[in-house]
Amino acid sequence: MHHLATAAIIPMLLLSALPAQAQSEMITITPEQIGQVFCIGSLGNDMSPVSGVLSEDLTSLIDDAFERSNAFLLDHPGEKPPLGDGIPWRTWPDYADGCTVGAASEAELLARETDLLARVVINYTFSDAPSANYSDTLILLPAYGENGPPYIWRIHDVELGGGGTLREFIGASFEE
Repeated sequence: MHHLATAAIIPMLLLSALPAQAQSEMITITPEQIGQVFCIGSLGNDMSPVSGVLSEDLTSLIDDAFERSNAFLLDHPGEKPPLGDGIPWRTWPDYADGCTVGAASEAELLARETDLLARVVINYTFSDAPSANYSDTLILLPAYGENGPPYIWRIHDVELGGGGTLREFIGASFEE
């Protein structure tokens, strides 16, 4: 009888400990790792790995921009659509053969929709033209699950070296 009681109690104890254990084992991608994913996409000239680390809002903005650009193409055959060169993920469209993650910082914000923000510097280098090297900065916001924290960092915008942002560039692409 004692063994039966123990056998019934152990699964209950394990189940009650599961959420705490699962939470402590949750792996969160760091801002630096988001930067590494960004560099992998940039160096491979394929930003599809980055799509998994974009904020929902930025994903929607990009999807909408492509729909609008494709609609323009249908309405204006032969003309270059607003996103004819794709999404400007970096300041210059020239292929940089080097991409490294620079400084990353996290800050608490008080007067925003979110309470955290991270910035990750992305350094682009050209082995044949070092004077052309430049940096952009990823702006990351946390994405919370249904139950709040823990959060996962997501790319919300890119500060381009020329003073604008990716979001501003996309918006300006459709201004007439």
